Amino acid sequence: MAMTELEYGDLLDVAALKADCEAVALAHSGHLLDIRAGLLPILKKVSADGRELAKEKLFQDGSGINCARRISWIQDQLISVIFDLVVRHVYRDKADMVAVSAVGGYGRGTLAPGSDIDLLFLTPPKLTADMHKAVEFMLYLLWDIGFKVGHATRTVDECMRLSKDDMTIRTAILETRFVCGQEALVTELQRRFDQEVTNNTAPEFIAAKLAERDERHRKAGDSRYLVEPNVKEGKGGLRDLQTLFWIAKYRYHIRDAGDLVRLGVLSRQEWRLFEKADDFLWAVRCHMHYLTGKPEERLYFDIQPEIARNLGYQPRPGLSAVERFMKHYFLVAKDVGDLTRIFCATLEEQQAKAAPGLTGVIGRFANRARKLPGTPEFIEDRGRIALADPDVFKRDPVSIMRLFHVADLKGLEFHPDALRAVTRSLALIDHDFRENEEANRLFLAILTSRRDPGFVLRRMNEAGVLGRFIPEFGKIVSMMQFNMYHHYTVDEHLIRTVEVLAEIDKGKAEDIHPLSAKVLPSIEDRQAFYVAVLLHDVAKGRQEDHSIAGAKVARKLCPRFGLNAKQTELVAWLIEQHLLMSMVAQTRDLHDRKTITDFAEKVQSLDRLKMLLVLTVCDIRAVGPGVWNGWKGQLLRTLYYETELLLSGGFSEVSRKERAKHAAEMLTQALGDWSQKDQKTYTKLHYEPYLLSVELEDQVRHAHFIREADKAGKALATMVRTHSFHAITEITVLSPDHPRLLSIIAGACAAAGANIADAQIFTTSDGRALDTILVNREFPIDEDEMRRAATIGKMIEDVLSGRKRLPEVIATRSKGKKKNKTFPVQPHVTISNTLSNKFTVVEVECLDRIGLLAEITAVLSDLSLDIHSARITTFGEKVIDTFYVTDLVGQKVTNENRQASIVTQLKAVMAEQGDELRDRMPSGIIAQAVQRAVPVQKKAKV
Repeated sequence: MAMTELEYGDLLDVAALKADCEAVALAHSGHLLDIRAGLLPILKKVSADGRELAKEKLFQDGSGINCARRISWIQDQLISVIFDLVVRHVYRDKADMVAVSAVGGYGRGTLAPGSDIDLLFLTPPKLTADMHKAVEFMLYLLWDIGFKVGHATRTVDECMRLSKDDMTIRTAILETRFVCGQEALVTELQRRFDQEVTNNTAPEFIAAKLAERDERHRKAGDSRYLVEPNVKEGKGGLRDLQTLFWIAKYRYHIRDAGDLVRLGVLSRQEWRLFEKADDFLWAVRCHMHYLTGKPEERLYFDIQPEIARNLGYQPRPGLSAVERFMKHYFLVAKDVGDLTRIFCATLEEQQAKAAPGLTGVIGRFANRARKLPGTPEFIEDRGRIALADPDVFKRDPVSIMRLFHVADLKGLEFHPDALRAVTRSLALIDHDFRENEEANRLFLAILTSRRDPGFVLRRMNEAGVLGRFIPEFGKIVSMMQFNMYHHYTVDEHLIRTVEVLAEIDKGKAEDIHPLSAKVLPSIEDRQAFYVAVLLHDVAKGRQEDHSIAGAKVARKLCPRFGLNAKQTELVAWLIEQHLLMSMVAQTRDLHDRKTITDFAEKVQSLDRLKMLLVLTVCDIRAVGPGVWNGWKGQLLRTLYYETELLLSGGFSEVSRKERAKHAAEMLTQALGDWSQKDQKTYTKLHYEPYLLSVELEDQVRHAHFIREADKAGKALATMVRTHSFHAITEITVLSPDHPRLLSIIAGACAAAGANIADAQIFTTSDGRALDTILVNREFPIDEDEMRRAATIGKMIEDVLSGRKRLPEVIATRSKGKKKNKTFPVQPHVTISNTLSNKFTVVEVECLDRIGLLAEITAVLSDLSLDIHSARITTFGEKVIDTFYVTDLVGQKVTNENRQASIVTQLKAVMAEQGDELRDRMPSGIIAQAVQRAVPVQKKAKV
């Protein structure tokens, strides 16, 4: 949408600005500092008022590109007025022979509210002192106003010489635009640049720009579906559109991107798509700059809701306003990717015809097209599959699916023209197409391919085929989930899940997932399993639970794919239960027999257990970088092995007492080089829960640790160990027991910046606590991690002994941290006496914050509850913490009034910001006991 001079004139009264500046110059004639001081408030006010008007118009018409053009126009007027004033009243010696030109984004006539202003001052070959001073005066004045100005002062000859050697300078000059001064210099620069630099160097420039783009994408995350995208630099962002225009200007010597239609590079419809994408991305960027008051380019979670409101998005059933906004954003990013592919294809074809012998980025397309044996519809064109003729899809719509199948079989990339033809033929994918047996057979072959199904599925999705062929999948295309846990849109997550499965299937992930790699080949129904993996989140964004709704979708789709009734029910069960194993492994005590029996009752068969394991692994891996770690893998393996033992009938029927007695005997034998007295003393320290749940190797290590502490007269000691494969670090604490012990340890870990993943809590028979805290690993090198662990251990000792006060150290850690108000997570507490035979299970779910675990455990202690084990799980901004507790005499909490009190007090602390409670948290409460080396309190036997 073009804008008239009248619309620009509404932003700023240029004549009045000139008159005001002229009056200042005349009033302070010859006094430079006084002139600058007089001009500054006038220019600041005009600039601020003009940008505020541009903001108002952005809210009125919603056009981002017009907002950027308005701000650029305002900037032009300010610079022109300043230049005119300087050359007429301040520096008169040929200063008017300088040309002021805009480069970079400003050179395109667009400026975001917080953008830098890039200027090129062109001078004649002989630079006078006044020319230099005039440029300096202008720059100082612009800086004083508050602009960030990138600048260079050069002659035309210097520009030519530098642009031949420096691709950045070459790109800047490509977008040179005259602003004020000696226009002839800018015209000469543009003419000579076209003649001396761009002629016969297009392949070099294109290769450099595409390589620069690829590196930029890599740094920004290499995906257009990141849920906190970089609007300017990210894949599918503004810079990708700008790169296309740079290449077009360089290759075709055009000044207007609209000329791409005249040249046949883009169709009129594609050009309209270009304009719409550009306008939308500019609108988002301008709103971001206005909202944050700075040149923010990443669309962070905390500003997404406000941007959505500013752009007028409204919630719909199953989708919030911000999720609808972000879905639109990702659809636009996809359009940018499509345009990039179409543009580069046309460019490559034209370049290949013009210079078939070229090498490099363009030269790889020099080989001639050849027929593909057995597939008359398609040809191979320089390593890519292409259509034999334009009417292939019209004659047989199923050829759309066949195109992707053949590409998979032959290991070919897709010719952009073929994908363009697919996109234009999407209307052919109708009800008859979806019900076609051959189309469904081909799709299933693509999905279960042993080559690279993720790659082909992603191309199908980008071309719009997946969403048309599976309308339920189409509903989640570009859908984001507004939380910190999921890094990608739902469709991208599902395709990445298939990619992880294929990686394990090909034996390429044994080092990361040894158990999954071992069990996957023995899974009986590979077809059904791949379908379940692709569809496990297909019902996201609905009001109904997505697992249950997804199972319904599966029952509808699977028969169409050609799966029988048994396979269909298997897929439906896997989708309905796809979160089960993850939640049990991460939030339940896996040493509690009831946990395993309950889980086994739901799984029922070994084959289901295998599939659920691998599906869970793929699902977590595909959430995003850094979400998977070895500790989660270990939890899943533990749950798998324990359940496998039960399902195969191998679970021991020997009584708990007898098994504990046997474990004690094994520990005694393992301490065979000790005296009989020490063997007896240190074996009798432990109760049944410890003997039955701790590995013998760890029991021996603990025995040595306790004996060394006793010999040294230490009542308080810590021991650390790292597990690189599990990505976990273990800190064992020996201390006089106290109800608040876990709370203080958790607070000390929070103060040291450690995230607790698990806690094993035991009491010895002489009234001491032997607690093992597992924290997430931070450093890849063991030596670095050991130093960090030692620091955490020292913090725990300092807080327990009273050398440091817990409220103070937590307050220091929290200082400067913004409270997370972006994600409203309602505090939720569940109390269950059915999840364990011996313990009451208290599960809390709420928004995470520093010191939260310490505060929750402090409340549990205040309520006279004895914590026997804890599972600490973080899902982005949300935590789900589970505590296995009893009352102080070792019994479950069954009284309803008491349960209600627990819920009320826990919800209260979860809703607090933490400051008040931290002030009440004690430090050094066992310091005196430590000094006396006597226990404070002895827990009841369990």
